[in-house]
Amino acid sequence: MIKRTSLAEEVSERIKAKIKTGEYGLGSRLPTEPALMQVFGVGRSSVREAIRMLANLGYLDVQQGVGTFVAGSDGNEALGEVFEKAPLADLLEVRQLLEIRIAEKAAENRSTKDLGRMAAALKKRKIEADAGALETCIEADIAFHQAIADACGNPILMELYGTSSKHVAIAFKQIYANTTVFVSTQVSHERLFLAIEQRDAAQARSLLNEIIESV
Repeated sequence: MIKRTSLAEEVSERIKAKIKTGEYGLGSRLPTEPALMQVFGVGRSSVREAIRMLANLGYLDVQQGVGTFVAGSDGNEALGEVFEKAPLADLLEVRQLLEIRIAEKAAENRSTKDLGRMAAALKKRKIEADAGALETCIEADIAFHQAIADACGNPILMELYGTSSKHVAIAFKQIYANTTVFVSTQVSHERLFLAIEQRDAAQARSLLNEIIESV
């Protein structure tokens, strides 16, 4: 029986170890939830949270109605491990460097469809922040910044942000106990959206830096 401290994290580490040793082979279906509950001696909620964590990190692929599979190995997995082990300060520094350049390029290259995705995520962010729903607020915040990354026109930057954002989301859930900071930064996010909409790269850069410095 696993100790009652950080059950989901411990289960996720145990599953990850089995993936790395090949017991759960690449592309194979993960055992069912009841089977995992029995193997690790934990409840269903701990197993589900562990699977969600590993899916966010790119180790697992959850296919609704089909099952959960061990994700194929690629460069993202190795990079994901670097992000996972990095100190929070290093992760936030990488985020700053990436997002500032991404915001500039998004202002130059965004399409009407890109703006629609940003606007939808931004609206969702405000609703969830005002409601005090931390987890869904963080998801909406990440979705907004991912939409900006997708608009930048550089597939490498898009891929790097997609990998780092999973770890930023995890860090946010550890740092923040409520949505106060997301409420206080909503206006600056809306100004960032307007700068990108108006193709003002310099303003987008300035606002993105302001946002990161405030969180």
